[in-house]
Amino acid sequence: MRRIIVAVCALLVVVAGAWVAGAWAQQTVHRIAQTTTAQETADISQTPRQALIEMFFSKTPGDFVKHLPMATRTALEKSGNLAALQGYSLLVSQLQTQTNSLQTFETGPVLFVTENQKTGQKVEVTVASEAMRGDRDDIELSVRVTKNGGEAQQTPFMPQMTFSMKQESQLWTLNEISVTVHVPLADPDFLKAITEKMKPTTTSGSFARPSGTPGQAPGQTAGSDTLVLGAMRTILTAEVTYFSTYPTVGFTCTLSNLDGFGGGQPNEHQAMLINSGLASGKRYGFVFTLSGCGGPPATSFHLTAVPNETTIGRKVFCADQSAVIRSSDDGKAATCMASGTPVQ
Repeated sequence: MRRIIVAVCALLVVVAGAWVAGAWAQQTVHRIAQTTTAQETADISQTPRQALIEMFFSKTPGDFVKHLPMATRTALEKSGNLAALQGYSLLVSQLQTQTNSLQTFETGPVLFVTENQKTGQKVEVTVASEAMRGDRDDIELSVRVTKNGGEAQQTPFMPQMTFSMKQESQLWTLNEISVTVHVPLADPDFLKAITEKMKPTTTSGSFARPSGTPGQAPGQTAGSDTLVLGAMRTILTAEVTYFSTYPTVGFTCTLSNLDGFGGGQPNEHQAMLINSGLASGKRYGFVFTLSGCGGPPATSFHLTAVPNETTIGRKVFCADQSAVIRSSDDGKAATCMASGTPVQ
């Protein structure tokens, strides 16, 4: 689970001249200041926690942006990037698929829970602490993972996040995000996981080629499933941004439309959302392809990542506008799109 800042109104009421009016005038001014501050606090309809939930989990377009500081919104608007964030609510659907449920809590020790009905894995984000100081509130969160109702699973990396909220124009805005990651370097489970990942991997019926092997194009070195999935998610996120930025076009089925780094202003043919290597469609020993766009505007698409001739025997990955990534062991894109298994 980085960032953003701005200051709100701090009330300073008339003190100049109070020394002339004497003690009675000073008391009166003080009472007025207290009354005004109380009225302003009462006008804020949300708690900081409710604002944080609305910002990240509301499906209403614009709710994410409105909880950013005014300075951040102004900078994004001037750069032409504000429209892309207006469609952030589309990403919320990734947590609420056919196999995943999501529940948020405005009070209590748990902020939200997401559970995979198929695997039985439950992720709870809990409120470790909350410190309210005037117009600021620091909410510290931690993550707890369980499976099939069992004990919490131990993970090598234990992140803790602090979301610093601040009042601005009668609204709680996200002022700063701090992330702390604890890495237990001497933990046996951690060392086992790291050393296993460092072992060279081979696929059935084929041998991994070293980087730079003749006949293999640059950028085509076989990568792990993690790298391929990361590339898939990059394209899916770019599609959501593209859809929000160019609503008359919708989604795109041309990878090069998501590329465009190097000059000029972003447009529907060079949106500047992914790097040129990925936009070529060939990465990590896989061929990435977009298809199935209708429209305009296109409201759907298919994304597939199929092993090339150097990685035969690997599974194929696929996804659509729901952003749920699936896989199929037979290496066929059609099978993946029709009956692929969701990737956890």
